[in-house]
Amino acid sequence: MQRVSVLLLLSFSAYGVVYLVYYLPNKLGYLLDISLFNISSSEMNLSLILDSVSLSFSALVTFISACVFLFARTYMSLDLYYYRFVWILLSFVVSMNVLILSGSFLTLMVGWDGLGVSSFALIIYYQSKESVVSGFLTLLINRLGDVVIMSLVFFMAMGGVMFLVNYPSIYQYVMLFILSVGALTKSAQYPFSVWLPAAMAAPTPVSALVHSSTLVTAGVYIIIRAANSMQLTTEVMTLLLFCGSVTSLIGGMCAVVENDLKKIIALSTLSQLGVMMFSLGLGSYNLALLHLFAHAMFKALLFLVAGAILMLSYGVQDIRLLGAVTRNTPLLLVYMNISSFCLMGLPFLSAFYSKHVILSLMWASSTNMLAVVMLLLSSGLTGLYMMRLLKAMNWASPINTLVSPTLTWLFYLPMNLLLVGSLTSGLLFSCLDIGLPLSLYIPSVNELIVTSVITLGVLVGVLLINRRKILVLTNMLYLVPLWYNSPSMYNKLSVSMTTLDKGWLEPYYMNYVTQQGFKKMHDINSWPTLNLSYLPYMTFAGGAFLLMWVCLS
Repeated sequence: MQRVSVLLLLSFSAYGVVYLVYYLPNKLGYLLDISLFNISSSEMNLSLILDSVSLSFSALVTFISACVFLFARTYMSLDLYYYRFVWILLSFVVSMNVLILSGSFLTLMVGWDGLGVSSFALIIYYQSKESVVSGFLTLLINRLGDVVIMSLVFFMAMGGVMFLVNYPSIYQYVMLFILSVGALTKSAQYPFSVWLPAAMAAPTPVSALVHSSTLVTAGVYIIIRAANSMQLTTEVMTLLLFCGSVTSLIGGMCAVVENDLKKIIALSTLSQLGVMMFSLGLGSYNLALLHLFAHAMFKALLFLVAGAILMLSYGVQDIRLLGAVTRNTPLLLVYMNISSFCLMGLPFLSAFYSKHVILSLMWASSTNMLAVVMLLLSSGLTGLYMMRLLKAMNWASPINTLVSPTLTWLFYLPMNLLLVGSLTSGLLFSCLDIGLPLSLYIPSVNELIVTSVITLGVLVGVLLINRRKILVLTNMLYLVPLWYNSPSMYNKLSVSMTTLDKGWLEPYYMNYVTQQGFKKMHDINSWPTLNLSYLPYMTFAGGAFLLMWVCLS
């Protein structure tokens, strides 16, 4: 594990040298074509693209991966299949780098599918029913994105890249829409958000990689890469605005009522991914990339701190049972506080240079008012649930007396590296790109609203004492039971259709099966048990939401 970490750090250094020596002086990108084999007149090439986006992102991935491997050296040291875990995790990192450096559709699919297969193997690493169900759900939703992305082959077979270059026709719009939908599934945007908290069944080092710079950021990176090659249409940008604002709000609302330590951090990732998608919908691709870089640093640090807390508490993840767990470990206290403050976007920390500018750009753009309100609410909720988490970790009454084991300096080394990155990454990456704004001038009233919402969220989090468990939020607005029960519903429906062979009874039987399926889902405790059915609720809520979106456009 230590050798792998050194290798990744050397890779990070190599990417940094190439970026500083070749890209910064002349601002050029390079496309490398490596010939694999020739068959008759057909040639198979491996295409790699080297430019500012790919080099900086790949350097970030290798740096965070090296820190995670160093941490896993202690965290997974007693695991029976330690080397198996190392190889699967290394394949996961290699797949992400292939995706980042891909210069052709074939190379993109190799990295894309490699991420899906290796992430499934890592999620089901701990062999239990919960891990298998979580891994299957992750694989199911990501396979939907894979099918959508592979459907682009149909358009490439019809006209090749000419549709993207010379013909501004309906095919270009359809291809952009398909690419965006595939990216939404990979980045866990609404309504594909369920698999992100479910992926917490994996070991904590895996969670640190998945939620910082690898799997969930692949969709954001694909859209940024596509936006550098072609202009996104208004319809696609509206879709990104809608999904980003809704995802950010849902992640914040669900994190407020969550008690699982790792799931709270996962839902915070969901909220920040929504902010990145919102920035892409505004057309600010550089700001989305900057927020991705800054978020990767402090989110990896936050997950490593969570893993250290799990080691100290012998696997306890409920924050109600972790009263003042960081009181005896001042280093973890510092790491958790700084990473949480970065997530809130407090001034002069890494996320301040990206998130605050995105919120300012939101006011300066002609954005849908409903999306503005949702993003402001999610920003306030970020301060709320993070202060709630800090209260439980730092200031709550001690419940159990934990004896801190003796940890070497090598255990704290990756946290120290990520701490420096969390404090400096926002300003560092923004200074490397001259065209990136550090601040925007907006009316003082709007600036006051942005600052007041974040401050109000922090104050409410400090004063929050008692909460009711809201069933709708714990189920992510019914997305959890919908995706978990979808395979059984589809299987029963297909069997019934095969039996009837689409006979005269098809319309009646289809209606009957649909009603029975929704009634069964309604009877589960996941749904409201008074007088609110699922289908009328979703129809009314979805219709009302779309009506508000159209009216406020």
